Amino acid sequence: MEHTFLIYNTLHRQKERFEPLHAPNVGMYVCGPTVYGDPHLGHARPAITFDVLFRYLRHLGYKVRYVRNITDVGHLEHDADEGDDKIEKKARLEQLEPMEIAQHYTNRYHEAMNALNVLPPSIEPHATGHIIEQQELVQRIMDNGYAYESNGSVYFDIEKFNKKFCYGKLSGRNLDDVINNSRQLDGVGEKRNQVDFALWKKAQPEHIMRWRSPWSEGFPGWHCECTAMGKKYLGDHFDIHGGGMDLVFPHHECEIAQAAASQGDEMVKYWMHNNMITINGQKMGKSLGNFITLEQFFTGNHASLEQAYGPMTIRFFILGAHYRGTVDFSNDALKASEKGLERLMQGIKDLDRVPVSAKCDPQTKKTIDELRSKCYDAMNDDMQTQIVISHLFEACHLINSLIDRKASICEDSLKELRETMNLFAFDILGLKAAGNTDNAAREEAYGKVVDMVLSLRSKAKSEKDWATSDKIRDELAAAGFEVKDTKDGATWRLNK
Repeated sequence: MEHTFLIYNTLHRQKERFEPLHAPNVGMYVCGPTVYGDPHLGHARPAITFDVLFRYLRHLGYKVRYVRNITDVGHLEHDADEGDDKIEKKARLEQLEPMEIAQHYTNRYHEAMNALNVLPPSIEPHATGHIIEQQELVQRIMDNGYAYESNGSVYFDIEKFNKKFCYGKLSGRNLDDVINNSRQLDGVGEKRNQVDFALWKKAQPEHIMRWRSPWSEGFPGWHCECTAMGKKYLGDHFDIHGGGMDLVFPHHECEIAQAAASQGDEMVKYWMHNNMITINGQKMGKSLGNFITLEQFFTGNHASLEQAYGPMTIRFFILGAHYRGTVDFSNDALKASEKGLERLMQGIKDLDRVPVSAKCDPQTKKTIDELRSKCYDAMNDDMQTQIVISHLFEACHLINSLIDRKASICEDSLKELRETMNLFAFDILGLKAAGNTDNAAREEAYGKVVDMVLSLRSKAKSEKDWATSDKIRDELAAAGFEVKDTKDGATWRLNK
């Protein structure tokens, strides 16, 4: 089945038909974490967003090379020109080697991504493993006249670049005004203009992480790593570059400039950005001190949390909104996601209890035949995962009607319903049946016990011992188990 897949290109500010440069091969680069602290909810959103994109592109038949980097050097505060390297600063505080810090938090990130059922990328390069490639990038930019050396550091010349190209096209900023305003500061510091950004920084004596270069012993600027590693693994031109919306400026804007300055044209065809996770209307992040780590969500060990929330609840919470919309954290929203996830997983589980008829209700068949195309339509419209979920909820309502024999279904339609729900819930949205609750093993034990009790109730009913039968039903209800009698016997579910 052929699909027209539309994605929103941040560069052009509109939805565009996805047409790979080298179909069926697709190159996708997503900015990964800076590994100097435990992963938090803000890390989960881009990881899950681009995991769904990765899954869906592969489902459509593309061969995807997905590159997601690890930033373990050069990620400085603000514009990557001032302040301490975050990893080095953490290493000093904890009296460890910087690579010990980077490795520890890389491991923590991987553990969290595995819990969230985020697939590993095709390639996961580290910035420290590509210093040579970053130096080569800097040299090419200098050779083309768009960078200059100053006291051992190298800066990108935005004013010169802006005369031939357009700096600011991704973020929509007017750099002419910024450059003119910065001229009053000419001669202050090493840069010709205050808007120029560092490609290479000379290391101060106390700086631990440093490498030899033609310009000085130092380290690359933050923006270099993604451009250099994107070129190495995806070529001078590739399809998708993604990340959080907070990276549009300056990071991705600088990447566009570096690529054009080094090779004469743009490197990326489609720019995609997910929106932020907020808490009380503010972006959630380490710099604001209002973040909650994923481990704290999983354990409930944070003052802002009323309970623990499982990894699949977090994933469902994020997928419940369009990736370009803001998601505001609240316990009520997470509890609603938890209940919604349980409802969906229960609906899929209840497919095993649907009675099959020789003939399908015409309306039932029509509903099932349309379900798959509706879900595809939602995914093809810039990954509207929240609409896919709403269609799956409608299918759960149908399943309840089928169990209650308010509608009938034939074997072929039941097979189609099962395949569609499994495809979109598990393969594309990446949910896990066993991950809908942290008590899956306990629920399995519940199931065995309840089934045994219901068999005793069934025996009591067959012996017309109505008092015992009603007592078992009422006591199960008091314990939180809803029992429903049908023509084929009793069914149950755990109310939460």
